[in-house]
Amino acid sequence: MKNLLSCAGAVAEAAEAWRVSSRSTSVSFEANRLKQVQTSDASSVALRIFHKGKIGFAVASGSDDVARLVEMAAETAEFGLPVKFDFPMLGGYAQVNTFDPAVYRMKLEELVAMGNYLVDKIRKHTPGILCDVQVSRGLSSFVLASLRGGEARYEKSSFSIGVEGMLINGTDMLFVGEGEGSCRMPDGIDALADRVIKQLELARKQASVSTGILPVIFTPTGVANVLLEPLLMAFSGKLVHDGTSPLEGRLGEKVFAENLSVWDDATLDYCLASSPFDDEGVPTGKLPLIQAGVVANFYYDLQTAAQAGVQSTGSGRRGGGTPPAPSLSSIVIKEGKASFAEMVRDMQEGLVVEQLIGAGQGNTLGGDFGGNVLLGYKVENGKITGRVKDTMLSGNVYEALRQVVSGREARWVGGTVFTPPLYCPAISVAASPQVDAAKEGGKS
Repeated sequence: MKNLLSCAGAVAEAAEAWRVSSRSTSVSFEANRLKQVQTSDASSVALRIFHKGKIGFAVASGSDDVARLVEMAAETAEFGLPVKFDFPMLGGYAQVNTFDPAVYRMKLEELVAMGNYLVDKIRKHTPGILCDVQVSRGLSSFVLASLRGGEARYEKSSFSIGVEGMLINGTDMLFVGEGEGSCRMPDGIDALADRVIKQLELARKQASVSTGILPVIFTPTGVANVLLEPLLMAFSGKLVHDGTSPLEGRLGEKVFAENLSVWDDATLDYCLASSPFDDEGVPTGKLPLIQAGVVANFYYDLQTAAQAGVQSTGSGRRGGGTPPAPSLSSIVIKEGKASFAEMVRDMQEGLVVEQLIGAGQGNTLGGDFGGNVLLGYKVENGKITGRVKDTMLSGNVYEALRQVVSGREARWVGGTVFTPPLYCPAISVAASPQVDAAKEGGKS
């Protein structure tokens, strides 16, 4: 890194170097059987420079040719954005726990045993199910250095496990699934298996639902799958500055239900997206996005913050060999007072939604969501009566969350979202004509 920065300093007014090294091991099961064991190593170095008043960027994988990397960065600067910010001084960060040595010490046999245990427990409940499972562990190191001075680094361990199950009965196909992740070893995987088994129990019977405006409960998985993308995109400082966010000019305005509070927090110990500083060396922290329904903050990296005339929120993240861009880390939605059971009892007719197919289609930036219900259940007279098929729902996240009720029983989804179930009293639901006809036939 010192050699690279020294070389860059000969042609640049300022420079930073970002090095990432990682090693991961994963085991994959397909249709209940162990299919693949894979170990991979990767490393890359990214260089960002200020050259003749513009920003240059280049990245290389495992390359020691520092002269070529500097040359490429200087070449891109010709077409780069004008420099409007300074690289920060590095150091003085608060401690954030992101490394668990127990993950690093995990043996391959333990990963395989976890996968087998998960498959066996679910199959014991539902013998005909076909399970795909992936269990992985990893170790990554991050180093940031700057010509301005200082060096910052941290290590991160990661463990993730996920299962998808498919149950085929004639022409009917049922899909279930759950996943979780952390920087440390889990206490056990029974809770994950139990959630999948609960899905199978609720889906044992089939039910038809009316077409119309109905109340919908999004489970924690449903919140992450359906609502978050159209909601959180609008808080990007880049989109706000570009004038494409629906929340432009609405900072401090009450847009959502008073019981809804959402924040981003990269300082939570052992969360997959946590870190003491972002990928530009800015200290991370807790960033309120929605406070009691009010738009509280937008998130920025150094570049977009400079364009907007504000400070970076420590949200600069890199991915896929690209320059930093505004991005979120761990999303937390505040729990409310209502339990899931109380939400269900409040419904005369409605839906519980776990997953949609095509949830990201449509005018996502405008807040629209919709798609076919991959896994969801009908509620009738305060009770879940069975799984729905051939059913679509659609809505707008701003309208839905203006009346939302936040529940209790929050949990982590995928290691990056902590959310309770959310109750939306009015969502557009459309059953297929065949389903509607079958329901009418049943009534006659």
